[in-house]
Amino acid sequence: MATVLICRRFPRLSRVTTFSTTAKCKAESGSSKSKQKKEENPETANTRTESAATIQLLNPLDYRVLYNPSAYAKSRAASQQHAARNSGHALGDTSTSPGTAQVQHTFGTTSSQALPPLRNALPKPKSKPLLEQTISARLSAAQTKEEAEDEKTETHDSKEDPRVFQKGRPEYRSLSYDRFEPIETLSLEEGDSILHSVAVCKGSQSPGTITDYFRKLSRLPAEQHAALVSEPRFNALCRCAVKNMGSFSTSDLIDILKACVRLVVPPTHPLLNACEDEFCRRVWDMNLDQLLLVADCWRCLERSVPSYLSILFSYANMHWKDLALPQFVQLVYIIGEGRRSPADLTQKVESMILKYLDSFTLEEVGAICLGLFKSLSGISDHVMRKIADRVSLQMEDMSTYALVNVLKMLRYARMDHLPLLKELGKVIPARIPTINIQGIMHITLTCSSLHYFDEGVMAAVAMSLPSKVTYCRSKDAAKFLWSFGCLDYEPPNEEEFYSSLIEQMRRKLHEFGKFPEHLLTGLLGLAFVKRFPEELIDYALRDEFVQKTRGSKYELRKDLFTLGKSVEIECPSYQGSRLPPQLYQEITEMVLSFAEQEIYVRPEIVEATSLLESMLGGPKYVKSHMILPHTRSSDLEVHLAMDGHPIPFNLKDRIADKKLKDIGVSLTDDLMTQLIKGRSNSQFPVEVENEARTPGQERGEEARTPRAGDRAALSGGALIADAKLQVEPKSGHGLEAPPPLTLNRQPRGVKLAIQVSNRNHYCYCSKRLLGLHCLKRRQLQQLGYVVVELPFWEWFPLLKRTHSEKLSYLHYKVFNPALLSRAG
Repeated sequence: MATVLICRRFPRLSRVTTFSTTAKCKAESGSSKSKQKKEENPETANTRTESAATIQLLNPLDYRVLYNPSAYAKSRAASQQHAARNSGHALGDTSTSPGTAQVQHTFGTTSSQALPPLRNALPKPKSKPLLEQTISARLSAAQTKEEAEDEKTETHDSKEDPRVFQKGRPEYRSLSYDRFEPIETLSLEEGDSILHSVAVCKGSQSPGTITDYFRKLSRLPAEQHAALVSEPRFNALCRCAVKNMGSFSTSDLIDILKACVRLVVPPTHPLLNACEDEFCRRVWDMNLDQLLLVADCWRCLERSVPSYLSILFSYANMHWKDLALPQFVQLVYIIGEGRRSPADLTQKVESMILKYLDSFTLEEVGAICLGLFKSLSGISDHVMRKIADRVSLQMEDMSTYALVNVLKMLRYARMDHLPLLKELGKVIPARIPTINIQGIMHITLTCSSLHYFDEGVMAAVAMSLPSKVTYCRSKDAAKFLWSFGCLDYEPPNEEEFYSSLIEQMRRKLHEFGKFPEHLLTGLLGLAFVKRFPEELIDYALRDEFVQKTRGSKYELRKDLFTLGKSVEIECPSYQGSRLPPQLYQEITEMVLSFAEQEIYVRPEIVEATSLLESMLGGPKYVKSHMILPHTRSSDLEVHLAMDGHPIPFNLKDRIADKKLKDIGVSLTDDLMTQLIKGRSNSQFPVEVENEARTPGQERGEEARTPRAGDRAALSGGALIADAKLQVEPKSGHGLEAPPPLTLNRQPRGVKLAIQVSNRNHYCYCSKRLLGLHCLKRRQLQQLGYVVVELPFWEWFPLLKRTHSEKLSYLHYKVFNPALLSRAG
């Protein structure tokens, strides 16, 4: 194989320890042998670093990710069949997958131009030598194409088969169709004879004969199917079927549909249009087994049939009490693949789950959960807990695929089922090396979404991931970074782990224009663990990218806010793009409004504020606000002199408020200094506290973090609260302009940032802070604050105790002599 010398630039990665950034450019092993496929867009790469020479083989093997919404897993043979056609629909999804063109099929004779006519491949009885030569040439060409496809795909199928549950009971044979089931192959001579008869009779065949022809032709060797579908004589047979559509018996019509499945007839074929119309007309004359079988065939054909599904669901709703266990499971599978949940079936589904729960196989339990998850069907805590109870007792015997499907639904329901999570930590680490990348992602995402930290699971994921990282979609890479950052976990192989994922994010840079939420998700996860890849951040903060985020279905302004502000605090040498001041102001107003209504009024915060004011001498010694608004939680700020006495700094009592409203603003020395020297024209933003962040969506499961950035404000110095203009439209916490950073002229002392935390700031059932709150404490310290914790396990029980006990506790926390030693 030829080689070529390629000059490649390795971008910088900033890893912040204190206020400095260091260039971290560790190329992952294997990155030089992974060249992305035609969906990659290398011109989006934006690097600013020293170049290095690498040797790269031409035509490297790699994994191509297709954004195909179909969840009907295809074996290697199936994927080869899929390569022969150009269009495909997910059930309930009327658009083709990206990268594929929708081909309109007609019955005209010009369709034979798509592939060689079958008459050239199907021999006449006396031409065997020519036949053998033709078949050999065709097979050779087909194998060459298939081998080329294989080189572009992952060596293991990245999508598991969601139909595995159907192998557990013989009853599913009448409810579903397996086109890969071995059957007796029809000879090429017989196939040519059938097509010859079609041409001779010219549409005069009976419905029974037409059905028999479809059955037999579907038994031709798989490599002949594509040629057959484009053959004019086969199109003539299809026209005959359409002409006689109303004359077929229901069983014959189902057999024709099965033949179309086996022949991989394109989902837009006119014959299928006629079949769908006819089945919709006959629904009420069919039994439930037939209805489910037809729905399964549509699923195999990847054809969107919303009208048929609506009628099927109405039928099932009327005959709900008659559903047997296999029929119910197959129905939930169809609901999931259709990506829609009939509202009138929700309670009936739950009652049926409880009825059959002990009788389901473990694969059926997984199928039920996957169907509910895909259709976004809500489920009660009671039912989900019952499912989790059973899984936790039999997890060892459960396939990984079924288990991952249960975890998806557990995450969607936000169910904190500790026995299941503990059992997961025992069972899953040993399986991680054998699980495909998407399965690993869902396991990791479940742990982070539920705030559950198990070092054994996370370490196993980290060790396995670098060798599989090129199989990650942009979504997968982002959610791995988010999950590890959310749980604030840096694995033993942290450098290899993070460098491989960051490099994959760079490879997928062109995808973030369409999926901007994935880039921000990954960058926030990295920020939580003090990693700032500058070229990716520069891309994310550009005006063009910010504009793309506005078109997202997710609220991404808060993410931009958090990222931009974190970069300003932790990367003072960063010279890349910045967010515009008007965006900061916009987010600030939104966040302050939310904080006013939802955060400052929480009982634990109100009580702590009141007691501190009483203990220190009044409101001027305490300020309840967000020192770092982009971190989503509030602080109680207190200033102490070196001798331990409190310093008044919150000079905004009611009289001052009244003066401000009635007669204007008092001209203080600080205000005059600002007026003379100028003040920052951007503002320090505020963000809301989101206690249950779910990464998501399937982001559905991910709330976002905010960001902002007054460049001058956060480049150095500490936040001062007494030299600013405040505008408070109402009493209490008003919508005040964020304070600019100015030189601190107060007596030398210590500034306390008292944290009134709750359990949602920590990992589940532990005292381990989540990544966002670790980031907050780190940045407070960098800005000169001393963090004082009022952890929920100490403060919440005290809320029910006496006034003196609470004061004693706060006095101990605030006047700790060790705090003064940290004065800056």
